[in-house]
Amino acid sequence: MSDSRYNQLAEVLTGFSCDLKKGERVLIDAFDVPEGFVIALVRATRALGAIPYVNLQNARITRELLQGASTDQYRLTADIELARMQKMDAYIAARGSHNIFETSDVPAARVQLVAKLMKPVLDYRVNKTKWVVLRWPSSAMAQQAGMSTEAFEDFYFKVCTFDYRRYGPGMAALEDLMNRTDRVHLKGPGTDLKFSIKGIGAEACGGLRNIPDGEVFSCPVKDSVEGVIQYNAPTVYLGTAFDNIRLVFKQGKIVEATANNTKRLNEILDTDAGARYIGEFAIGFNPHITEPMRDILFDEKIAGSFHFTPGKAYERAGNGNESVVHWDMVNIQRPEYGGGEIWFDGKLIRKDGLFVLPALKKLNPDQLLKKG
Repeated sequence: MSDSRYNQLAEVLTGFSCDLKKGERVLIDAFDVPEGFVIALVRATRALGAIPYVNLQNARITRELLQGASTDQYRLTADIELARMQKMDAYIAARGSHNIFETSDVPAARVQLVAKLMKPVLDYRVNKTKWVVLRWPSSAMAQQAGMSTEAFEDFYFKVCTFDYRRYGPGMAALEDLMNRTDRVHLKGPGTDLKFSIKGIGAEACGGLRNIPDGEVFSCPVKDSVEGVIQYNAPTVYLGTAFDNIRLVFKQGKIVEATANNTKRLNEILDTDAGARYIGEFAIGFNPHITEPMRDILFDEKIAGSFHFTPGKAYERAGNGNESVVHWDMVNIQRPEYGGGEIWFDGKLIRKDGLFVLPALKKLNPDQLLKKG
């Protein structure tokens, strides 16, 4: 069974996000999504003259494979997947999940082993292809969001088919400002954090990499982070739920980490040397996304939020930090979440989730959602 909204979203992904051209090869990676949407992606790809390839995945089968993962098995898998990815010009991933905790009982050592062996595939895909990733709406996601399935689906398609061109002027102004900024100071309940982004650069994300989208990201100079941060958005990583994560930094390194599951948090941060350093600092401003739902592709774009990410840095606007971990932890600074401030080089740029500089006010919800 198809849905007219499938076609609209498929056109956004193929035409706007990946900007597919005639003859380009695109890998459509579908995780537990309706076949009707996969078909819509195939047709939208062909309509642009590009060539679709399809890979179907299932979370329960993936879990079973992970339970018995071996080095030889996933080294060969990585070789095969990398060879395929190297033949692609673009990558579209639609990731559904009937149970976000499906892999929660997979031993951490197995997950870490597979992540390390598959890292070359991820690196090639991120750095060498045009790509976009999105979640797929499900009853499980609706439950996470505290909404009925129908209401969540309406919300999902409204968010994902947003006219991302509306970000243009404000997003460009924020990117330019971050490119010129040295010192950043984040303040809020339980948070007093200082670091430099001098010389790192910034990149605007307006629907070209993730759907939904709405952020500008940079990265701290690796050893510059000092202070403490208290995250107030819940998160799920490697099938485990975390709340009230608190990190303390000295010379860029996480020296203390606590949460509702402190033991598992530190196991993840001890995966490799880079996991205790920060690979991304980003400011989120999607006007349709206001509440956390334990799904990072949505939560990192929450209006009035920022995320501060332990682990791997992107080649673009990154500090060179290497890790198999990339964990976007989110802090919401709107008044109902305790408020907060972002300062660039001693100047206040956002207070309680709203931009205060004239050029950046275009990214506030009232401006992005204004009719006309």
